[in-house]
Amino acid sequence: MLYYVSGTVAILEPGLAVIDCGGVGYGCHVTAYTAGQLKLNQTARLYITESIREDAFDLYGFISREEQRCYELLTSVNGVGPKAAMAILSAGGPQNFTLAVMTGDEKMLTAAQGVGKKIAQRIILELKDKIGGGSMELDFSGPTPAAPTQNGSAAALANAALQELGYSPAEISAALKGVDPNASTEEMVRYALRAMVMK
Repeated sequence: MLYYVSGTVAILEPGLAVIDCGGVGYGCHVTAYTAGQLKLNQTARLYITESIREDAFDLYGFISREEQRCYELLTSVNGVGPKAAMAILSAGGPQNFTLAVMTGDEKMLTAAQGVGKKIAQRIILELKDKIGGGSMELDFSGPTPAAPTQNGSAAALANAALQELGYSPAEISAALKGVDPNASTEEMVRYALRAMVMK
């Protein structure tokens, strides 16, 4: 089993990255999110999910474990194949996908090519509990780092989304410092991600 491949980006095309590992080129299907973080002739590491069928052996490469986990969650939903999962993650990356599921935003999911309303509804229904959104309303009374009191629900959802992406409560608290207390969940998540990237 391949866990990851690490080497030089030899070829970079829409939907494809070839990583040269000691003279062997591994062709990996990639999302636009991952491709946007790769540079030709520079070293990169992609986490691999294999898809083995009678007529094909495909490798799907992801820039982070978070994106890989989102892909694996998506393909666990009945009716969502690799192509649709990659399209969804290409449309918004793992952050927007996580946010879409937790907030029930069908439009964000149907923005991906080939994803209709019924599939989007099924994704939200089946994955909301797995991602952590299903019980969020029960947690609003609990402590949430830097949760503005004026908009506790949005802050709690933003905290949960960021924790799902692997950030610690301390990191989230620091990143949300100064956020508009009346901002939406999506705005809070984007604010925090920008703050983490810039620090």
